[in-house]
Amino acid sequence: MKKAGLAAIVLVMALILGACGKQAGSSSAANESSQGSPSAGTVKKYTFGTDATYPPFEFEKDGKYVGIDIDLIHAIAEIEGFEVEIKPMDFKAIIPAITAGQLDGAIAGISITDERKKVVGFSDPYYEAGLSLIVRDDNDAIKGPEDLKGKVIATKKGTASAKKSEELAKQYGAKITYFDDSPAMYQEVVNKNADVTIEDYPVISYKIAVDPNSHLKIVGDRLTGDSYGIAVGKKDEELLQKINDGLKKLKENGKYDEIVKTYTGG
Repeated sequence: MKKAGLAAIVLVMALILGACGKQAGSSSAANESSQGSPSAGTVKKYTFGTDATYPPFEFEKDGKYVGIDIDLIHAIAEIEGFEVEIKPMDFKAIIPAITAGQLDGAIAGISITDERKKVVGFSDPYYEAGLSLIVRDDNDAIKGPEDLKGKVIATKKGTASAKKSEELAKQYGAKITYFDDSPAMYQEVVNKNADVTIEDYPVISYKIAVDPNSHLKIVGDRLTGDSYGIAVGKKDEELLQKINDGLKKLKENGKYDEIVKTYTGG
């Protein structure tokens, strides 16, 4: 009887220990599975390219990137529940970086064009801009595109300004000098190495307003009417929807107007 009782006790203990081991194993596997996959509460992070030499839309101040575009994409991210990493680069490299999968998107005063829409997706327009002709402030000979014959146009590579410069150069017999950033093409005009440059109206208006020593002025009517959009990967419908939803909410709650007013005064 004692042997039988002892055997029964041993058998019960073995079953209990076996069950505990099985539960522990299941718990361990669950933990491993949980650690191997993102938590349901993980916030998604996207990398956005920008051209940090383009005030008032994006520029560096006190070691930080600021401007209409920078504040806007962070506000969209906050209201839609994702995070943003800003990656500054030359404007001409932005679209190729998106198509190569090196960026999730970009906000950089990018004009929405049919050509660009072939390779990237665009958000709803968020700013109405347009191109203007710029000369040195003491230049009274050039009043419009019709005065460009034999003149030199300074322009930034890969931009809507560059495309328009090429059209005008062909139409009026002008020459073109290309640059990687806006400050360099402005300086070319100030130094009289180029006669004119073409820039987005809000950008050049801001520069002239805040810099009394810019030595630049706008001449003639706007050459185009452009709309800025936020670019994403061609097939990234999820991110595009988040951006459009966030943009709509910011316009409805007044935050969009607040951001623009911060940098333009109106």
